[in-house]
Amino acid sequence: MNAVIEQITGRYVHLDIEGRDHRVYFEEAGAGIPLLCLHTAGSDSRQYRGVLNDPAVTAHFRVITFDLPWHGRSSPPAGWENESYALTTDLYMTTIRAFIRALGLEKPVLMGCSIGGRAVLHMAIRHGHELRAAIGLQAHAGYDPRMHPLIKDIAYVDRPDVNAQEAAAATVSGLIAPMSPSADKWETLWQYMQGGPGVFSGDLYYYMVEGDLRNGLLADLDTKICPLYLLTGDRDYSATVERTQEVMRFVPGAEMTVMPDLGHFPMSENAPLFLTYLRPVLDRIRAA
Repeated sequence: MNAVIEQITGRYVHLDIEGRDHRVYFEEAGAGIPLLCLHTAGSDSRQYRGVLNDPAVTAHFRVITFDLPWHGRSSPPAGWENESYALTTDLYMTTIRAFIRALGLEKPVLMGCSIGGRAVLHMAIRHGHELRAAIGLQAHAGYDPRMHPLIKDIAYVDRPDVNAQEAAAATVSGLIAPMSPSADKWETLWQYMQGGPGVFSGDLYYYMVEGDLRNGLLADLDTKICPLYLLTGDRDYSATVERTQEVMRFVPGAEMTVMPDLGHFPMSENAPLFLTYLRPVLDRIRAA
């Protein structure tokens, strides 16, 4: 059997984030318009391997995805042992913009899922003029505890009497569409089982508390400056179709696509199906 070598390049870049050096891992493939992808809470950029390996996308887009500091193959900053990780809107925006500047990306398309989908909305509101377009996957404005009964307290996954890695995977496993391929489901969950202590709950602080957009800010998102495309799987009981529709009501000009038979991690749980929805959006952005 001949070896299969994927055309993905992985490297590290050092970013100055809030006056501290961060060693950040990123991967890329393809050439053309920059497409910067943001992973979900508690996971890392491996979620986008299906997009990175799709020749229909990489023929026209330079697909780039990075592990947030503290996540995956990126390191926490020096002195991390004396602090607790908590993601905030300002920290997230600063990190994304530092990465864009470091790689010299000109007007990238920004795509993110879950907390990445929330970050896409924040970036489009605050810095939409720096983006070519924004694509939100499973994106909504704010968290409702009724959306996910397993997460009633963001500290749950850090209790000393709980196996944090297995608890993180168990917490999100039900968000995957039941018809997604088993191997891809378990690869998605394996990445959750590898998170560092306190990282998942630190991300959920942004997602559930600090990064709430149900405060009128969505009205500041101008789709004439930054076109917004929302893609939502209909098998996600957390970030539901109805929650994405709420965003649509506050953002005139946004476009929404419902993706049947996909859950909370469309790009990793069933990449071939997800790409059938993503490619037409990218074609529209490229044509514009």
